[in-house]
Amino acid sequence: MGVARPSLYRESEMFADRPVLAGVWNLDGDAEVHGHDFVEIALIGHGSGKHLNVRGEQPLSRGDLLVLRPGAWHGFADCRDLEVANCCLSAQALDGQLSLLYADPVLRRLLWSGPVLGGHQGSYAVRLPADAATAGVAAIRRLGAVRGAGLTLLGHLLATLGLLVDALDDQAPAESQSGDTTIPDAVREAAGLLAAAPERHWRIDEVAAVAAIDPDYLGRLFRRHYGVSPMAYLARLRVERAAGLLTNTDEPVARIGALVGWADPTYFARRFRHLTGVTPTIYRQQSKTPGIGTDLTQLGSSRPT
Repeated sequence: MGVARPSLYRESEMFADRPVLAGVWNLDGDAEVHGHDFVEIALIGHGSGKHLNVRGEQPLSRGDLLVLRPGAWHGFADCRDLEVANCCLSAQALDGQLSLLYADPVLRRLLWSGPVLGGHQGSYAVRLPADAATAGVAAIRRLGAVRGAGLTLLGHLLATLGLLVDALDDQAPAESQSGDTTIPDAVREAAGLLAAAPERHWRIDEVAAVAAIDPDYLGRLFRRHYGVSPMAYLARLRVERAAGLLTNTDEPVARIGALVGWADPTYFARRFRHLTGVTPTIYRQQSKTPGIGTDLTQLGSSRPT
C-alpha cells in the first residue's frame, strides 16, 4: 500500500490556541498517507474511494465515519470526487476544556474506547444514515467557517458532535442503553492512576488495591465503561505519550520507550508498531520532515469546498 513512511501532522503547528479544526475537502486520485498526534474525525459525503490504515484498505461509502486516535495513521486511495469532512480535536483540549465530551456515552465510545476496542489499533469506523451524513458534512463546513476560539466555536462543535450522537444513538453499545452510564468512582480512579503515571510498571492487582476494588471486578467494570481492559488502556496511553515525545523531543528512541514504561527497546518497538502500524524510528523520521503538518490542504490533490 506504500505506507511504510507516513508523514505526520503536528498539533503544535496546526491548532495554535484553537481546540478544533474543521473543513470539507474533495479528493481525487490518491491522498497522502499521514499520522497525527491529535484526534481526527472524517465523515464521508458523496463520491467513492478507499481508506488505507494499519488493517488494510476498505472501500468508502456515503455516511462512513472514521475516527483516529493520536499515533494512528491513514490515507485515501482511488478517490473519485470523494467528499471528506474533517473535524480534528486537540488531544490537549480533550484532556482539558473538551473533557466534558467524555460524559456522553456515545461520544465516549466514538472518541475514546471505540478506536482501541477489539484490536482497532487507534482507528475506528461506523456508518451513519445518508441524511445524517449530509447534515454532518454541512455542520462540519459551518464549524470550519467559525473564526476565533471562544464560545461560538465551542457551541458549533457541540452542535456538530450532537448530530453524530443522535445518528449513532441506535448503534450505541449496552452501556448507553442500560441506563447505567455513570462511571463508578473506582473505575474512574483506576483510569486516572494509569493516565497520571503510564510509565509505572502497573499490575492489575496494584491498581485494584489503590482503587479499593477486587481485581477481577475492576477488569469487568473497566471493559464495560472503557471498552478495553486496564492493561490495554495503559498500552494505548503509553503509545500516545511516546508519539508525542518522538515528535517534540530529541530523546533517543530507546529512552522514550523507557520513559513511557517499556524499558526493552525491542518490546517497545513491537508494541508501538502494533498500535500505530509503523516503528518508533519511522514515526520520528516523518515527524521531523520540514513542512509536514502545517496545512490540511497538503492532503493529496484535495480541494476545499
